Amino acid sequence: MRLAASLSAQSVDRMSDETAGDPRGRGMWAVVAGSTGGIGREAALRLAEDGYSVVVCGRDGDGAEETRKLIEWAGGRAVDVVADLGDSAAVRGLIAETVGLLDGAPVEVLVNNAGETGCGPVDDVFDTVFALNVKLPLLLTAAFAPAMAEHGRGAIVNVGSSGTVTGASGRSVVQAATSALVMLTRLWTAEYGPRGVRVNSVDVGGAHAARLSGPSAVAEAIRFLVSPRAASIQGAVLTMNEGELAVAGCRWPTAST
Repeated sequence: MRLAASLSAQSVDRMSDETAGDPRGRGMWAVVAGSTGGIGREAALRLAEDGYSVVVCGRDGDGAEETRKLIEWAGGRAVDVVADLGDSAAVRGLIAETVGLLDGAPVEVLVNNAGETGCGPVDDVFDTVFALNVKLPLLLTAAFAPAMAEHGRGAIVNVGSSGTVTGASGRSVVQAATSALVMLTRLWTAEYGPRGVRVNSVDVGGAHAARLSGPSAVAEAIRFLVSPRAASIQGAVLTMNEGELAVAGCRWPTAST
């Protein structure tokens, strides 16, 4: 297991929890899995802009450090914890390290973003795909959601693909895993929703959507779902695919038109 953590001296100071205003006043943290680049990094930056201190985590040590530094350069606070998110023992180590670094400070937001979309023979891809898309969210949610419920507030956003509505040849393992994540979104809503924890999913899919929306647009959706503006949204699946599931056979405009 490769596990490392880096934080500045001020990052270990407990913030006061005396006000119920923005996350800065509450001393709240957001854990963003898979935030060493792409959607996860963009989400981490936006949550930091909104006042959350951010736990940056993923397997890419250089990427994690870069995300942390970007947050700190913008005046935010972050720690980075590096681990192989597809390895259960490493994930448990990451959780223990995170809890130690936060020294009892509450986690209010969890973004389960570290997914695997690889396709191939079942024996080649099943373990990795399900470890990252299903078991990792299970482990992280089990670690942080109960405390959110105890405090009576929190938000969890699961990020998957839009392959939960229509099938695609050669993607049975990935789509099965993503479908499981959608069901977990609903199950966690039933389990934690009555105690103040909102759980929602953002499903991204389609080449057109990836080209036009990109990480920034998905990160904005995550930002919205964890914000007070989405207080009435529970157990929802926000599909970002530029309407490709709604209109069959439509020829979408290219980015240049």
